[in-house]
Amino acid sequence: MTKKLITSTQNSFIKQLVLLKDKSRERKKKQLFLIEGQRELSLALKGNYTIDSVLFYPEICSEDDASKLLTDTTELIEISKEVYQKLAYRDTTEGIIAVAKTKDLTLTNLEFKNKAPLILVAEAPEKPGNIGALLRTADAANIDAVIIANPKTDMYNPNIIRSSVGCVFTNNIATGSTTEIIEFLKENKIDIYCAALQASVNYHTQNFTKSSAIVVGTEATGLTNEWLDNSFQNIIIPMQGEIDSMNVSVAAGILIFEAKRQRNFN
Repeated sequence: MTKKLITSTQNSFIKQLVLLKDKSRERKKKQLFLIEGQRELSLALKGNYTIDSVLFYPEICSEDDASKLLTDTTELIEISKEVYQKLAYRDTTEGIIAVAKTKDLTLTNLEFKNKAPLILVAEAPEKPGNIGALLRTADAANIDAVIIANPKTDMYNPNIIRSSVGCVFTNNIATGSTTEIIEFLKENKIDIYCAALQASVNYHTQNFTKSSAIVVGTEATGLTNEWLDNSFQNIIIPMQGEIDSMNVSVAAGILIFEAKRQRNFN
C-alpha cells in the first residue's frame, strides 16, 4: 500500500476521475469507474472487484477506516474538501471514493450456481433508478443472474451504483442484444417467460422450478416482438384496478418471488 495527498481540483489524476464519474464513454475506454461509500466499496470487494485507489476525506472518513477497505496493491490517497466535493456524487456520503476496474459483462462469462438457474432479463430499461431497483430485488431473491438486453447506459453509471445500494456488485450480471440473449437462453435450455399482455396466462400457473428466465420490458412500450416470438409462455399479473401495468421493478419482484416460492426459496 502506498499513500499520497492531493489537494487541488486541477490535479490531472482528479480531472481523469471527474471524467470517469460523468462520462460513460470514458468508463468504457479506461475500463475504470468510481465507487462512492463504505458499504458500496465493501460489497465491491465481496464481489471480487479490483480496487486501484481509495481516496478519503479525513474530516468524514478516518485513515484507519479507509485502510480497512484496502488490499496490498491499493493506493491510498488523502484528499481535500474541495477535491472530495468535486468527485462526490451524493450529497450525503461517507468520505470515501474508490477507483475500480470494470468487469467484462459479456454473456459468455456467466456462470450459474444452480443446475436449474432462475434469471431476470430486463429489456432496454431506461431509468438508472429502475435498474437499481431490479438489482436490489434480484439480490434479495438471490437469483442466478440478471441480464440487461439492449442497455441504454453502462452498468457502472453512478446512478445505478447509488440506486442499487451496491447490489450491482453482488449480482451475477451480463449485458447483450436481445438476439444474443435469446440465443444464449435457448442454447442453455432455459425457458423464456415474457411478462406481456398478449396471449398470456396468470403467472402463478406456471412451473418456474425448471431453468427459467423471467423477461420484463419497459413500462411505456413493453417487450419487443422478438421476445414475444421466442417466448415459451407469456405471463401476466392479474390487475384489479383501473390500469394495466405497474412499475417494472415491482412486477419483477412479484414474478421472481413466486418462482422462489415454488423453489422453496432455494
